[in-house]
Amino acid sequence: MNTIPLQWIIVAGVVIVALLALAAWFLSRKKRQSGRLQQRFGAEYGRAVGKLGGRVKAESELKAREKRVDHLTITALAPAEAARFSQAWNALQGRFVDNPKGVVVQADQLVRDLMLKRGYPMGDFESRAADISVDHPAVVENYRAAQAIAARDARGEADTEELRKAVVHYRVLFDEMLEVGEAKAEVPSAKQMAVHA
Repeated sequence: MNTIPLQWIIVAGVVIVALLALAAWFLSRKKRQSGRLQQRFGAEYGRAVGKLGGRVKAESELKAREKRVDHLTITALAPAEAARFSQAWNALQGRFVDNPKGVVVQADQLVRDLMLKRGYPMGDFESRAADISVDHPAVVENYRAAQAIAARDARGEADTEELRKAVVHYRVLFDEMLEVGEAKAEVPSAKQMAVHA
């Protein structure tokens, strides 16, 4: 009778236990990664899963977005720049009653200008929305809603109330993107200090 030596049985058992532990670690890691992506992207995670047809493809896309945005130089605005953008927005809103269609176009352009000033690349709409979703997932849906209304308006299908909603959606994104950096306190030079001494 041909029997397997005890030490081979022990080695096989250790290998099986090691493989099971490795599989458990891998599944745990994937679950943590999924949870992290769901936490970071919020509703955008579900949108990506629906659009791409599954969790694996969606998570791959969301990780690619993170990697792409990590390579961008996104900066906060200087206080003077933020004030200029705020004034432009306030002027834009004041023109809505007289020219709602024009204001929607201007709101879109002002948001694009703000994004560009902050360091976001200006590709097509889906690329811009994907980039925004990394750091501003809560408001990217506002951007999508505003763009959808603007597209309906371009086809002559949007009424004034929808245009008002588009401006409100743009405003939510605008407010989120209007991040102001700390004003740098001027450090007096030794020469300036000597003059005041």
